[in-house]
Amino acid sequence: MDLGLADALAVVTGASRGIGLAITRTLVDEGAIVVAAARHTGDDLRALADTGRVHPAEVDLSTAQGATELGAVAAKFGTTAMLFNNVGGVTPRLNGLLDISDDDWMSTLTLDLLSAIRVTRAVLPAMLDAGQGSIVTISSVNAKLPDPTVIDYSAAKAALTNFSKSLSKQVGPQGIRVNTISPGPVATDLWLGAQGVARTIADTAGGDPEDIARTTAAQTVTGRFTRPEEIADLAVYLSSPRAANITGSDFIVDGGLITTL
Repeated sequence: MDLGLADALAVVTGASRGIGLAITRTLVDEGAIVVAAARHTGDDLRALADTGRVHPAEVDLSTAQGATELGAVAAKFGTTAMLFNNVGGVTPRLNGLLDISDDDWMSTLTLDLLSAIRVTRAVLPAMLDAGQGSIVTISSVNAKLPDPTVIDYSAAKAALTNFSKSLSKQVGPQGIRVNTISPGPVATDLWLGAQGVARTIADTAGGDPEDIARTTAAQTVTGRFTRPEEIADLAVYLSSPRAANITGSDFIVDGGLITTL
């Protein structure tokens, strides 16, 4: 299926690994041009840069300056047609609220909420001038599935989903579509890496990270984690002309983890 994205300019945050890297690869396959933002470029992103279609941007999106810098880099390559807000992180704390300091709260809210708001604000004027664009933001099932072990992350993602829905109502009449994707557990470093959720739980509560990951996967209907490429395929489709009348929607990709309507 040709998604009609040849030479369209995309901005992807958190692009050096996981879902962001998968989105970048899918965009390259579709012939798009990608400004790929990451704190550190990494070997995988450098390899994609060799295609001539990926332009890495080393920025720190935990700061307001990082978002401004990213907007300036993107402007060098034209008008951003697609924005993929993907950067984020989570730190499980098994004792819940009392383990989370004000600094922890600010760190989570900045990375998982404010970074997306700031980057959106940086590229939105160009989209408005063009009268078209797509913004796809990676939220989480925790926006609707609150978990006391990631209470700060759940709150940030709920706010992020709400922000995106509100923005869709504001900019929809100007030709800009805004959607979110809410993954459950995904086979990335966020869950399975050396400092990921499974390892953090194992180090805190005891047990083997692989057993924890298997137990989590068993809670889904499909019995497995989502692959990053599956999220990427949906994200890129949603930004294409094939999905021209989809906006203000949230797409849950969790292998059936959430059992309620």
